[in-house]
Amino acid sequence: MDDPVVFEAHSNYVLALQFTPDSRMLISSGMDNLVKLWSVPQWECIGTFEGHENSVNSISLSPDGRILATGSSDKTVRLWSLPDGQVVRRLQDRKRVVSAVRISPDGEWVAAGSYGGRAKVWTLDGDDVVGIAVSKRNLSSVAFSPDCGLIATSGLGDDITIWALPSGEPIASVSGHEVAVWSLKFIAEGRQLVSLGYERTIRFWDTAMWQQLRVIDLAGAEVRGMAFSSDEQKMALSMERKVEIWSMPECELQDDLAVSTKVVNGVAFSPDGQWLAAGAADRRIRVWGLA
Repeated sequence: MDDPVVFEAHSNYVLALQFTPDSRMLISSGMDNLVKLWSVPQWECIGTFEGHENSVNSISLSPDGRILATGSSDKTVRLWSLPDGQVVRRLQDRKRVVSAVRISPDGEWVAAGSYGGRAKVWTLDGDDVVGIAVSKRNLSSVAFSPDCGLIATSGLGDDITIWALPSGEPIASVSGHEVAVWSLKFIAEGRQLVSLGYERTIRFWDTAMWQQLRVIDLAGAEVRGMAFSSDEQKMALSMERKVEIWSMPECELQDDLAVSTKVVNGVAFSPDGQWLAAGAADRRIRVWGLA
């Protein structure tokens, strides 16, 4: 694979990345309290969203690409219109750090996971749907099922809990990771849930019986994040000093991409399958062409 395009994006750690549905823009957020838009494939900054008062930890786009949700250490969720960057709505559940946000696949709801173990779901109009007391431990990930009938939560601790929507009733809990579960993703039209654990394993769960199907042991470098290509044929992992690309569903390592800094955070595929982007602690974004 060719060397990546590398550009300085933020004045502090780059934390989260996502391409727009048409693959024409890349969105980044960082510890400098900013959200930025980048043109593809020029990689020029075409917009800066200001408003958060602390680190922007998580971002999520609506399916039509018109609304961006951001979760911040300033304890708020903000909804922005794209591409103009106007704040449509400011949401706050409790005065705790928001570590994860996700807009539902149908574009109707936005969920937030926060420190102190609570998940909250609103409509995009800002109306309350449900608040879920998950635990007393910090959350790191929330994930909607494709039909939006379930939401999965994880964070500190080894448990992953699945809740019915809109009731917020618990319907299943699985465990197997150690210490913490960093990331969750429903795949295969909702038939599987994928989880990334602190102990450097990825686990695949059957969502009919909530049984473990497969474990990938990533012994070695610390893993911070994962992303799937839109066709789910590739999985990318942001790791210590590198990004790995795995072929799916075989779960075979395909590429090992070196990064010249230790902490690699966000990772994202473009929906058209042309690009893979990764953000890092050196304030830079790296983009590889996948053609």
